[in-house]
Amino acid sequence: MTDLGSPLTFPHGPSWPNRLALAPLTNMQSNDDGTLHDDEYDWLVRRAQGEFGLVMTCAAHVSRAGQAFRGQLGVSDDTHLRGLWRLADGIRDAGAVSSVQLQHGGRRSDTQLSGLPVVAPWDDVDKGATALSTEGVEEAVQDFIDSAIRAETAGFDGVEVHGAHGYLIGQFLDARRNDRTDRYGGSASNRFRIVHEVVAGIRQATSPDFQLGLRLSPERYGVALDEARALAREVLASGDLDYLDMSMWDVFKQPHEERHHGRLIDYFTDLPRGRTRLGVAGKILDGAGARQCLDRGADFVLIGTAAILHHDFARQVIADPDYRSLKQPVPAAHLTNEAVGPRFLDYLATNWDDFVS
Repeated sequence: MTDLGSPLTFPHGPSWPNRLALAPLTNMQSNDDGTLHDDEYDWLVRRAQGEFGLVMTCAAHVSRAGQAFRGQLGVSDDTHLRGLWRLADGIRDAGAVSSVQLQHGGRRSDTQLSGLPVVAPWDDVDKGATALSTEGVEEAVQDFIDSAIRAETAGFDGVEVHGAHGYLIGQFLDARRNDRTDRYGGSASNRFRIVHEVVAGIRQATSPDFQLGLRLSPERYGVALDEARALAREVLASGDLDYLDMSMWDVFKQPHEERHHGRLIDYFTDLPRGRTRLGVAGKILDGAGARQCLDRGADFVLIGTAAILHHDFARQVIADPDYRSLKQPVPAAHLTNEAVGPRFLDYLATNWDDFVS
């Protein structure tokens, strides 16, 4: 049985002091131009102080045109570097490994924030999005690579590519809608191409000590489970990744597609992975649930809700196997004491029925 408190090593970059990572969480606490705000700094550094092995930022936009929400941290321009340096230093000084999650909103971007047209893999009248040209896709790939270089320049230990939840990279994976006729659409191998190009490009452009992860959705968003499994198999075998992060919403759920049975997590823990590590995320709220994920074959777990409720959830579950996060909803004062800033608190209260009492 693997202990949650045992260190985790990777092909590149530093080892993590334990098997608990802070999930990349939308919190809307930075400035609208993508520069770091004190509230976002405090939120993340407090989780490092709470002994999460890896502390990852929210989805940070790699292109101004890809900005998806207000208060989103940016890594798309050198004007963001000052705050990124500060954040990387703060997380490191608190004892955690640091990572920036790289994201482009695609058809979910907000033109009112960016002042730029919305782009996507296909024309989308409902979203006001225009299909990227082949050259435009190549530029988007380069934006991810350039942003990874910028994160390394700022002192972060690594980055995670956001290929999940229906943002730009995940949109290319959508078998229902991505009917492009160039090399980025149609067949599964073409739809997977952008993932491989971004991952390989970052690995080639950054140092051997830079850590690289990828987040994927195992189902929905136009992604069939069989295809998600096939793509996971490919990226695990590539040797470019240090870890694959599967965002399952609920690690204990059954697959959405009725023809598949068992637990969703088991469709990925059985894949050959070599030295690449596998993490899972979704409704892990106590020590027992986290240990169960490791027992089923995951190398680490990513914590979202429980990390909002408790900055020191990692420390608590390592010290006490029976530790469980508070039941929701919780008073606003509790969240404020856990370094949840006013804008993050408003987001939780407005968008989640059961978070703030």
